[in-house]
Amino acid sequence: MPGFAKARRSTVVALSRRDMATARESAEKFHIAHAFDSLDSLCACDQVDAVFVASPNSRHLPDVLTAVRYRKPVLCEKPMAMTASEARQMLDAANSAGVLLGIAHCFRFEDSVRRIRQRVQAGDIGRPVLARAEFCYPGLGHPRAWLLDAEISGGGPIADVGVHCIDALRFVLGDEVVRVAAVAQRDEHSGTVEASAVLSLEFARGTMGTVACSLRAPYRTPVEIVGTEGILRADDGFNVERPIRIELLRESRVVDTEEVINDQTYARQVDAFTEAVETGRQFEVPGEDGWKNQLVLDAAYRSVKTGKFESV
Repeated sequence: MPGFAKARRSTVVALSRRDMATARESAEKFHIAHAFDSLDSLCACDQVDAVFVASPNSRHLPDVLTAVRYRKPVLCEKPMAMTASEARQMLDAANSAGVLLGIAHCFRFEDSVRRIRQRVQAGDIGRPVLARAEFCYPGLGHPRAWLLDAEISGGGPIADVGVHCIDALRFVLGDEVVRVAAVAQRDEHSGTVEASAVLSLEFARGTMGTVACSLRAPYRTPVEIVGTEGILRADDGFNVERPIRIELLRESRVVDTEEVINDQTYARQVDAFTEAVETGRQFEVPGEDGWKNQLVLDAAYRSVKTGKFESV
């Protein structure tokens, strides 16, 4: 809601929660005009022009299909679905109905990620050889208790924040993952999902990537791209709360720095989606990208079980 509050092109006019009392409480807290206890009721409201699906992951498929049935453009939280098959159903339904479907991979709207992408594409580090992204946060006692139930979440940190890293690396490199190897660990607090994991990614043009994610470590989101002629890195490069320093290194020395801040990330995402709805332009993260990320997630979870590289 703080992100929506900063948006310039849209206003939240309704929300839906499973319990009407809770819905009304949330609506009052955020000064939202309409509260509902079902998505059907929300979509039927004539003041609703588009829908943002932020329900638990297992609800993404039915919720997106409901919005599509009402011909409402829909922005769906990540991960797009529980499986690539579900994501494909969502994408096909939206395409058949001519309804805009976007996925809320907000890191694509961060100044840090965009600048690293621009500098990689400009050749500042030569050919990318290695790419690394991490996302850790202390997850014990998290209000989204459903994250510990694989039947609702689809997985632990791989699905929750690892998918952010996967999408960011795909975006920065402008390349697709073709194979994945993953290892994961559980502990006494992780329920039916993993607590920590490391993924090795092989990209189509030869770059090797690493994604590390955990719900048992202090918050950290470092990003690093190693090329034949230099290195770009940002400590906590995905952070949205404080300035981020992007460094260019050559021969182990920092030769250039720039500072950016990602405090407009969520508002920028919402405004971009609104612009796509209003103008008919393609949204920066269309449903097809969510499906591609889901293919990588599926391969990662297969690899956790088989102990082998899995093709995407």
